Amino acid sequence: MAADRDKRILEGPLSLEVARFGTPLAIGMALQTTFNLVDAYLIARLPASEVGAAVGAIGICDQVSALGTIVSYGVSTAAATVLAQRKGAGDHEGVQRAAWQSMLIIGALSLVLGLAGGLGAEFLVRDVIGAKGDVASIATSYLRIMTAGSFSIFFLLQLTNVQRALGSAKTPVALLVAGNVFNVFLAVLLIFGQGPAPPIFEWATPIARALHIPRMGMVGAAWASVIARCVVLLPNVIILARRFDVFPPPGNRGPDLTEIRRIASIAWPSSAQFFLRISAMLFVNSLVARLFTTQDDQTATTAMGLVFRLDTMALFVAMGWGTAAQTFVGQNLGANQEPRAKASGWITMGYDAGTNVVLVVLVLAYGASILRVFDDDPVPVGLALGYLHVVAPSYVALGVGIVLGNAMAGAGATRTTLAIDAAVIVGVQVPLCVLAVTWFHGSLRSLFQCVALTNVASAGAYAVVYAHGRWLGATSRLR
Repeated sequence: MAADRDKRILEGPLSLEVARFGTPLAIGMALQTTFNLVDAYLIARLPASEVGAAVGAIGICDQVSALGTIVSYGVSTAAATVLAQRKGAGDHEGVQRAAWQSMLIIGALSLVLGLAGGLGAEFLVRDVIGAKGDVASIATSYLRIMTAGSFSIFFLLQLTNVQRALGSAKTPVALLVAGNVFNVFLAVLLIFGQGPAPPIFEWATPIARALHIPRMGMVGAAWASVIARCVVLLPNVIILARRFDVFPPPGNRGPDLTEIRRIASIAWPSSAQFFLRISAMLFVNSLVARLFTTQDDQTATTAMGLVFRLDTMALFVAMGWGTAAQTFVGQNLGANQEPRAKASGWITMGYDAGTNVVLVVLVLAYGASILRVFDDDPVPVGLALGYLHVVAPSYVALGVGIVLGNAMAGAGATRTTLAIDAAVIVGVQVPLCVLAVTWFHGSLRSLFQCVALTNVASAGAYAVVYAHGRWLGATSRLR
């Protein structure tokens, strides 16, 4: 069965095989975001006095937590690139070595970033982001748990990315979805505890009483996420050991500095690139928090918390298709099939664009109804709708940049993708946003337009560089 899967990636009808491999990844990532939306829905069921601050806080925390996750994801992306190419070349010993050494790197990152985020949560929320009032207090408590427990998401992404790089699309998605289902169950239990709970969730009250679980509010959602991820780690390890045989013999499990340097040379640009992307999102959020909120009115921050979940849907769907592009590019380059590798990126980009067109239509048609599920206050919902009307159409462009960037990462060209993102963010987004809030009377709409223009500029830059094809030469560094 594994041999048939490998043959499909290297020899099957390309459009059909990309669709077969990429569709479950895109759906799985979309479902993962859906479960995150469920978390937001649960938080929105808290008493009215807590909802506004909680929604604003979770929008901030998700982005700050993502900074550490993105650094880790860069390592996972680098490892997947090396693994895919060695898999395509039939180098099983090289696959084992890359998989194990990348896990040692993830372990070190988990320790360093977990301590830094856990101890520095208040500084990040209040001094860096500029959050105020109840939003800042709730965000600090939530962030401490999420960053201290960040090892769970670091290793989960690493283990599932290894499976994807080796040609398995459905199993890692199934495990991620199972973990998120368990997360929802735990979230209900921990958020509402022994009550009071909304009628639809009253089933959890007797369970919480029997287990002596207190009502934790929004902080309960953080604990639920960390615990659920830890539970899913075990089956991932078992699958990698038994199905893919990626763990080297006991005598070969020490640090291999040559292999670590090879992975790090691809990982640091990828991590820096993702870090830059999330930092750009935080930059916009910081401008909103500093210029459009007060100590007593954080409505604009609440609105950004509402739309962040929908932005994430577009982002995650693109990452799902992008992972498929990375696998096809990597394995086909490893098998010395350069034209097929390059074509797979364009085909995957087309699939993502079609998916995002459907998403944009749904968001524009039902955006108000979706937002009111999480907050029925018409003021933040109105601001959030204004954002979606401007930014949502650019989701197609956002996806183009992400998929083509992942495809280039499949060749190891992470320095190229870092340079593209740095040029777009530093040369387009930051100056445009600063001009928008200084020259156009601090208009929120003008700030939103800058976000949309940045997505379009990114898509154009990636398309030009990808078409030129020089990035294909980066593959020589991986062998």
